[in-house]
Formats: sequence, structure tokens, C-alpha cells
Amino acid sequence: MGHVYFVRHGQTVWNVENKICGATDIELTEYGHQQAIATGEEILRQGIQADEILYSPLVRAAETARHISEMTGIPMRMEPRLTEQCFGKWEATPRDGAAFHEAKKEFVTRYEGGESMLHLAQRIYNLLDDIRAESEEKTYLLVAHNGIARVVQSYFYDMTNEEFSGFGVKNCEIQRYDF
Repeated sequence: MGHVYFVRHGQTVWNVENKICGATDIELTEYGHQQAIATGEEILRQGIQADEILYSPLVRAAETARHISEMTGIPMRMEPRLTEQCFGKWEATPRDGAAFHEAKKEFVTRYEGGESMLHLAQRIYNLLDDIRAESEEKTYLLVAHNGIARVVQSYFYDMTNEEFSGFGVKNCEIQRYDF
């Protein structure tokens, strides 16, 4: 049975400021770079074997993937389907805002100028289906975002809408999922 690993990008300025990043291209902080390097070291320490890193094209994930690749020697390739969800009007607003928390429960609604949860799930589920088809031959490490982490979690585990909207992964946390 195959598996896949997931790592959320390192800390950004907007993470520190408690703002929703979404599809806005926000750089890592110095601490975020350090987290990514430490994650590469942790992957080596745990003996995690992966054939390739697939990463979101947004700079915070791309830089995290680069550090992990440099530390581990795992080759990396940009995967556009891992781009964070566009939260439209919610980007740069407080992450813990009550209105945003409620909006995340609306799976069909496109956030003004954004992308619906259903559209996001379609592209991530399609990617995971593609990876599952190759999972006997290759193991991937995905480097992406918290919104992507929610969808990946929902692919592997049943979740209520409340669990889905409240799910999160810490910066540079490593998750393993078995197909």
C-alpha cells in the first residue's frame, strides 16, 4: 500500500499578523526559512523516503520545498494544483474572524473574487487520485498550504463540515497519509 507525505510551508509575515494568505503570494519570514531547513533535517532523521517533492508555485511553499530538497536531496517539481485556495475578499483579513469561519462552511459559494471549496476539492482530489495511481511505484512529498491540508485530510478521513472548517496543520508540520 502506498502513501504520501504532506508539509505545510514555513511561517510567513501574514501568519505572524494573523492574516489569511490564500492565493496572495507572501514570502517566508526568516524563521519560516529556518523551519523549512529544520523540516529537511527531520525528514532525514525520521528516514522518510520520497521520490519527488511536489510543491505549490506560491513562493512560501516553493522556498520551503527548496530548503527541504537541498537538505534531503529529494528532487522537486512545481505542481500548480497545489496552489492555495483563492479566498477572494477574505485575503489579508483576520484568520480567526467569525465571518470567515462561517464562510468556510459554504462549500459551493465562491468567495467574492475567489474559489469555492468544491472547486478546490476537485483539483486536490484529482491530484491525489493521480498520486494514488502511482503510489506503488513512487512516494511523493507535497509542500503546500493550510487550505490544501484540509482537503487532503478530507480525502483520507471522514469529516463533518465543522471539523473540515476548523482543521489546520502547523507551519512545517509533516503528515503521512496511507492509501
